[in-house]
Amino acid sequence: MGAATFFAIATPGAAIASLSLCNQSYDVLNIAIAEPHGAEFVTSGWWRVAPNQCATLRPEALQARYYYIFAADVFGNEALPGSTPMCIATGKFEIEGQQDCLIRGYLDARFYEIDTQQQDNWTVFVAPRP
Repeated sequence: MGAATFFAIATPGAAIASLSLCNQSYDVLNIAIAEPHGAEFVTSGWWRVAPNQCATLRPEALQARYYYIFAADVFGNEALPGSTPMCIATGKFEIEGQQDCLIRGYLDARFYEIDTQQQDNWTVFVAPRP
């Protein structure tokens, strides 16, 4: 357990625009997101998503093409194969910038890039690996 694959779908024509994540794995996932804010990124967390549940990460129409997601199970095992370094913290957080995480007192994590293809609404599914 703990290993997961990822897939995403756009849902054009949906009544409410948002960025959502659905956990189809067998583990509770802790989720953080990163989104552009001017020339920097802002990371924020945490959302706890139980198996077979969904969470709305951004309740408004998406403004950017790329968002980044970090997902880990309750044991700290990463559930998405991210490669983009960003900052996280152990408790609830909102962090501006992605440089020098450790020097600034944060943890370094690898976020998975989500290409929303400029859609207003996007759902990310985290599924167990076959």
